[in-house]
Amino acid sequence: MIRYIFRRLAAGVVLLLVVTMVVFAIFFLVPRLAGIDSDGLAARYIGKSPSPEAIAAVKERLNLDEPITVQYWEFVSGLVMGQEYDSGTDIIHCDAPCFGYSFKTNTEVWPQLLERLPVTGSLAIGAAVIWLVAGVSIGVLSALRRGSLLDRAAMMTALAGVSLPIFFTGLVSLALLSYYWPIFPPGGSYTDFTENPLAWAHGLVLPWVTLAFLYAAMYARLTRAGMLDTMGEDFIRTARAKGLPERTVVTKHGLRAALTPIITIFGLDFGLMLGGAVLTESTFSLPGLGKFAVDAIRGSDLPVVLGVTMFTAVFVVIANLVVDVLYAWVDPRVRVGA
Repeated sequence: MIRYIFRRLAAGVVLLLVVTMVVFAIFFLVPRLAGIDSDGLAARYIGKSPSPEAIAAVKERLNLDEPITVQYWEFVSGLVMGQEYDSGTDIIHCDAPCFGYSFKTNTEVWPQLLERLPVTGSLAIGAAVIWLVAGVSIGVLSALRRGSLLDRAAMMTALAGVSLPIFFTGLVSLALLSYYWPIFPPGGSYTDFTENPLAWAHGLVLPWVTLAFLYAAMYARLTRAGMLDTMGEDFIRTARAKGLPERTVVTKHGLRAALTPIITIFGLDFGLMLGGAVLTESTFSLPGLGKFAVDAIRGSDLPVVLGVTMFTAVFVVIANLVVDVLYAWVDPRVRVGA
């Protein structure tokens, strides 16, 4: 089991290296292949109407005239060891981990990411708990009562949840529960958990439910399909023939075997949520990573976009590592194979 975990950790390190190559290629190599020279690439890091002096300064700071291998080495080494930028008058230090330096605001990207991470983390964790509990529970009940009124109503609701976009359900919930009936605060009212836990939860109820409605619908359909396949297996009939209680058969044998695809998709979804729930944060004006990225795109602040992209990729890789370890706990066959 320990060897299995170490192999997964080593694979995670390799995957992170591949991620850095892909992100670097998207932001530095692909524009050159599209015909953009170093001046045009440097102008993207400045914003609108850059001056020739500013373009020359950014080219010098990012080594855009150097070979592509040198640029990649500077990019990777900056992530793990920090980086220095020569502004012409002084040296700008970007401490490790350096996820970029915004030349528009003259600030490092990493502290800004950390500042907005609690908002995104609060949104992702709360919504994940709701969609996981609700989606799996509804999926199990629908599978056990296949063809019943409960099953049909649950699947119709799940179909509506999958079909309706987040910005639509978010705006409807805001219009009804924040403005028409002022039960919950309007968008943009985020309170830190350490300041007032009740106000923190009260301000996030609508974003949680809006985000969880979509994912709970998908998880309910996936759980139902997995339970229907699992409950017809030979080991389920054997467990019932041995006289085990139906609750034990369903939870310990049926649900546990059906959880493998749920864990896979949950790891990916949760990793992406930690990288920023763009639509939800924009709809409710939450100052998280998703809205941070949208504002950076609108303001043509490319280093911030690069930093958020890399930050999200790291979360997804870490989530995959956790999923691999959970496989060994949920499915004993993984431990035997390891």
